Amino acid sequence: MVRLKKALKVPVAAVSEDLAVKSSSSSSSSLAASEKAVKKFKVRAVVTVKNKIKEDLKDTIAKHLDALTDKLGRNVVLELFSTEIDPRTKGPKKSKEAVLKDWSEKCNVRSERVNYIAEFMVDSNFGEVGAITVRNKHIREFFLEAITIEGFSSGTVHFLCNSWVQATKDDPEKRAYVPNNTPSGLRALREKELRNLRGDSKGMRKLCDRTYDFDTYNDLGIPDKGIDLARPTLGGSQNYPYPRRCRTGRPPTLTDTNAESRVEKPLPMYVPRDEQFEESKLNAFIEMRLRAVLHNLIPGLKAAFSADKSDFNDFSDVDGLYSDDILFNSEVQDEVSNRTTLPNLVSRIKECTQRLLKYDTPKIVSKDKFAWLRDDEFARQAIAGVNPVNIERLKVFPPVSKLDPQEYGTQDSALKEDHIAGQLNGMTVQKAIEEKKLYIIDYHDIYLPFLDKINALDGRKSYATRTIFFLTPLGTLKPIAIELSSPPGAPSSRSKRVVTPPVDATTSWIWQLAKAHVCSNDAGVHQLVNHWLRTHACLEPFILGAHRQLSEMHPIMKLLEPHMRYTLDINARARQSLINADGIIESSFTPGRYCMELSSAAYKHFWRFDMEALPADLIRRGMAEPDPTQPHGLKLLVEDYPYANDGLLIWSAIETWVRTYVNHYYPNSSHICNDKELQSWYSESINVGHADLKTQTWWPTLNNTESLISILTTLIWVASAQHAALNFGQYPYGGYVPNRPPLMRRLVPQEGDPEYANFLGNPQKYFLNSLPSLLQASKFMAVVDTLSTHSPDEEYLGERRHESIWSGDEEMVKEFYGFSERIKEIEMEIERRNKDAKLRNRCGAGTMPYELLAPSSDSGVTCRGVPNSVST
Repeated sequence: MVRLKKALKVPVAAVSEDLAVKSSSSSSSSLAASEKAVKKFKVRAVVTVKNKIKEDLKDTIAKHLDALTDKLGRNVVLELFSTEIDPRTKGPKKSKEAVLKDWSEKCNVRSERVNYIAEFMVDSNFGEVGAITVRNKHIREFFLEAITIEGFSSGTVHFLCNSWVQATKDDPEKRAYVPNNTPSGLRALREKELRNLRGDSKGMRKLCDRTYDFDTYNDLGIPDKGIDLARPTLGGSQNYPYPRRCRTGRPPTLTDTNAESRVEKPLPMYVPRDEQFEESKLNAFIEMRLRAVLHNLIPGLKAAFSADKSDFNDFSDVDGLYSDDILFNSEVQDEVSNRTTLPNLVSRIKECTQRLLKYDTPKIVSKDKFAWLRDDEFARQAIAGVNPVNIERLKVFPPVSKLDPQEYGTQDSALKEDHIAGQLNGMTVQKAIEEKKLYIIDYHDIYLPFLDKINALDGRKSYATRTIFFLTPLGTLKPIAIELSSPPGAPSSRSKRVVTPPVDATTSWIWQLAKAHVCSNDAGVHQLVNHWLRTHACLEPFILGAHRQLSEMHPIMKLLEPHMRYTLDINARARQSLINADGIIESSFTPGRYCMELSSAAYKHFWRFDMEALPADLIRRGMAEPDPTQPHGLKLLVEDYPYANDGLLIWSAIETWVRTYVNHYYPNSSHICNDKELQSWYSESINVGHADLKTQTWWPTLNNTESLISILTTLIWVASAQHAALNFGQYPYGGYVPNRPPLMRRLVPQEGDPEYANFLGNPQKYFLNSLPSLLQASKFMAVVDTLSTHSPDEEYLGERRHESIWSGDEEMVKEFYGFSERIKEIEMEIERRNKDAKLRNRCGAGTMPYELLAPSSDSGVTCRGVPNSVST
């Protein structure tokens, strides 16, 4: 691994070639100097090792064995490398090896960090320190935080390491840490380190490995357990294109040699060692998982022992999920106690874990219990909720499908002008379109190809929905029509149906059911496309490519490092228990076993890297128009669009910071074109990481400073603010299941349907029984509660754990602090906006303020906070 003491203002590739020439021209004089008498002097290395907070028995035994073997000569060994060439070996000058002192005594120190000392004798003509290698001859790995070299006349040298050093039995290679630019003498070390990180694409990875490689999503299914748990490989085919994930190299399954065998919890999935959760993050994650298990305990018992209590039959059943008794009333307790051999089990569980069993009240109903029922709140969430990125301006009425009519039949919309004419404040439909007053959330094309398969699943019913909104003079949106589409071959001739705002009691319930189906469509697209695909899966190839092609000393690697933290680990955990066959996503969302196929279809037909930039996305959806007279160069057509308004502030701040950074290190475009590491990173991220879309013409060309600024700004935006906007509101909005049901189990009834009489007789029960069951709801709530939680070690936008990464480069340190101050100013502006009564989409009686893009947060579920990276 390669690290920087400070970054240079010119590209690393260009610097390396220049210094190679200088070293060559001075080789004869160096040789002459080496023949003179050489004096030696002592230098000292202070090595900072970070201890584990908690140790298990295995760690304790290994620690004592290491203390013993250290005394016998199996030490941690360091070696210094000079920036200058040794004329005799034609390689870098090297010091004698030195060992860490007092390991056997200090390894038992109960402190988070321990400093060890190593002493070197070096020649007076050694030159500047260019690198240091570390070899661990102990039994167990250790976390190397930093190394400081003292005693050179040129001053103290700092190595920021922050990586695990494996025992030589697991990794025989020396770990190399390089603090400065790459002189010719050190180039081989740098290239060797990158080769080690790339690996050879062979064999099964061990948990201690540090290899970054690409593979397809061929590990989601479990074909050995039956055809129902087999899943197609995503990626590598035109049928199921997908981004690549981190290769693990596990053996194939017994029944399908193209499918990779799985590792199930509690065993860990492989990710490169330095990408794994740090101890505090892991402990918080385990605690959240335990809380999820406890949250599901009582609903699970209730469903198991009482079939008639497996559904919500009254809104009090929903409210009970958030009460202190968690549906644990005396009736249920008696019933469970009578049917178990441990009659006191339930009361003991309640007594010991009452607070852990309690669900927190979601924010959406914390101030106004009935807000979710209102049309204005339904519309407000389209621009200020957890999925504010699918609404677009309606440019043609009725809306037109892009599906192939030969495959899916004629898809003419059932929407007519008569359906909406009375809702347009006296405008004609054409006038409303011209004045940019009509908007749509259109899930027709993404859902329709899957509806036959979805509706054939047990307990799943869905439509492909379109929802039309009108922009009122107050700046708020109003839903005015919902189209519910079924496949052309659906029972009866009613494959399309339009539902409009209610006029009586019956149509009020029909309207409410139609909105629930829209929210179910929205929840699926949000989770499978906007959240998982766009911010998790599509970033992974860029992260893998960065570690494979950009050395740690590369300035772009240093810029991106905080925005890649934990992403590979959280994505691996998702493959293990969220997006896998019969996992939480399939169990909780309407598409069921077809969830990831729908995600693949979205990648194929809708995802474009160049449209992931916020301004480009807003323009594409017709929510903004270019206008150089406006802030950010855009005019928002819905002026009070909280996600866009706050997002543009953050986008602009990121872009300004990236522009300053890029211009500092790349003063002209030729340096970008000639930077081999940079070009290799971008090329591999596309051609290997996104191989199924590599021929698309919309990929930006990396050939000048503007293109590099745009690419980097987009990646940082997606990893930080875009993910935050889509993730941390999941429980605050979706934790109250009637507001955003992740699946529906009944269609909207019509006269003549067998269930229509039941609907008329008890519409509330029909509505509640259409939602997920009690156990399904509880499982879903538990997982979105976990996903919405900030961990204690979260690093937020504008913060950086290791600002010393730019030590020596005062200009970059100053610019980063300027970026941090701008982020704080944005937070204050968001707070001001949330108190502005004129902004009705974020301020009003019982209205949730829009804080999902407020940069800072406490730990826990806060519905705010913008972490640097995708880590939940």
